Amino acid sequence: MGLTKSDIFTDEQNRLADLAKVLGHPARIAILQHLIKVNACIGGDLVNEIGLAQPTISQHLKELKRVGIIQGTIEGTSVCYCINPQTWKEIQAIFAVFFTDFTSKNDSDLCC
Repeated sequence: MGLTKSDIFTDEQNRLADLAKVLGHPARIAILQHLIKVNACIGGDLVNEIGLAQPTISQHLKELKRVGIIQGTIEGTSVCYCINPQTWKEIQAIFAVFFTDFTSKNDSDLCC
């Protein structure tokens, strides 16, 4: 099997990029903000809250669930979604390390 582009990067770099990509859509941010506000929500309720079609919401939920940011429990014919606290802590730690790796001596540091 040949080398894929992601194989040349570390697991941490690939995870950060995957998380950033998933978080890079405003609808997903809106979904997460709503879940943070209400703690848990039926997927169908997000249609009214976010204002997007059900299939679109479902695709965004699928991506958030794929990377583990949210989790869902089946309640009858519906799925109740909430933030996955373990993954949320992992994301906070990953981004904290990424953003604190750079330290500038002052705001006027030049690039070159």
